[in-house]
Amino acid sequence: MIIHRYTGITWLLMLAICFLGSCTNIDSNQEPELDSRVKQFLKSKKGKWRDNNVPTSDGQLLFDLIVKRGYTSGLEIGTSTGHSGIWIAWAMSKTGGKLTTLEVNKERYKEALANFEAAGLSDFIDAKLGDAHKLTKKIEGPYDFVFSDADKDWYINYFKDVSPKLQQGGCFTAHNVRPTDSDRGMPATKAYLKYVESLPEFVTLVDDTGGGLAMSYKLR
Repeated sequence: MIIHRYTGITWLLMLAICFLGSCTNIDSNQEPELDSRVKQFLKSKKGKWRDNNVPTSDGQLLFDLIVKRGYTSGLEIGTSTGHSGIWIAWAMSKTGGKLTTLEVNKERYKEALANFEAAGLSDFIDAKLGDAHKLTKKIEGPYDFVFSDADKDWYINYFKDVSPKLQQGGCFTAHNVRPTDSDRGMPATKAYLKYVESLPEFVTLVDDTGGGLAMSYKLR
């Protein structure tokens, strides 16, 4: 099942998500002190994120998706310096979950650790330094949420390694993915999107409002 050229969080997406499982209503103000700390940190870093971090709009999209679905076991492939990880871990702090994040570059890894600490989210993150090509084969799971934002030409391999560890109703998201007929799409991510769209056990939606996010939900 494929839904293309998806723009914004509309009723179409919400119906598709809820079709795969019950949505979870979580009080977004249940940890006001942590919320305040994270918001202040993100405000202090506004406009300063580099190293291919996600835009704020995509961070918010990931946050909303996790909280709405109540995901509790997250995997991030490509930490960079931690912007997306902060949004994901912040969401996990509300669902009672935790994020495992993988980064190959030592300097970016160290900066991400410092950012996680400054945001007050270290307790919700297990950051690992190493080659995701190898680590995704070794990690056990299971996971109900995955965010892939590392080397694009390896996206299909990451999906093949991790999707068997994804729970039914779980979501595998991939960044910088555009609809296949868009000139903005990169060849590697176009190939990835074509691949996941061909899988009958997944339903894939594409949000094209920010950096481009493909969301593949596991049906079975």
